[in-house]
Amino acid sequence: MESYPVSIEKLIEEFAKLPSVGYKTAQRLTLHILNLPKEEVEAFAEALVKARGTIKYCKVCGNYTDTDPCAICRNPNRDKSIVCVVEQPKDIMSLEKVREFNGLYHVLHGNISPMAGRGPNDINLKSLITRMNGEVKEVIVATNPNIEGEATAMYISKILKPLEVKVTRIAHGIPVGGDLDYADEVTLSKALEGRREI
Repeated sequence: MESYPVSIEKLIEEFAKLPSVGYKTAQRLTLHILNLPKEEVEAFAEALVKARGTIKYCKVCGNYTDTDPCAICRNPNRDKSIVCVVEQPKDIMSLEKVREFNGLYHVLHGNISPMAGRGPNDINLKSLITRMNGEVKEVIVATNPNIEGEATAMYISKILKPLEVKVTRIAHGIPVGGDLDYADEVTLSKALEGRREI
């Protein structure tokens, strides 16, 4: 069976390394790029190289930035008494779209997962503790609602309690537009736990 030239196969392999991209999608992306004008391909490649070369982690919160500290940490209008802890920088982008939170963030760059061999020393926890300087009154833990996220949230709560910082957890439960018939027991349990007065 004939195959693609080596350079095309190599490009397919590289695209297939991206999250949620299988061989077929990598193949489509490769063939699409090969059909683009040379200038567009060069602009794409330049954007990749430039982003990889200039983007770094904010020394305060751990978010992606091209200036240090990041725009959120530098913003004088943000409430410095509340810090929302998330697993990844992309989680900040999700929360910012809602436009409801005006505090600061802290990115863990992972979660605690004994099954995957990740403990507390493998994520960005030390700098979170350092940020508890008396100005921070509340830490909102917004880790994912899975076993690893819950374990991480419990650990954060445990280490911050002695520092007299209020630790809260984002609510979990039935999504807007969801149907009780399709909700699993854990989701229903979390929805009942997180209930509030109306």
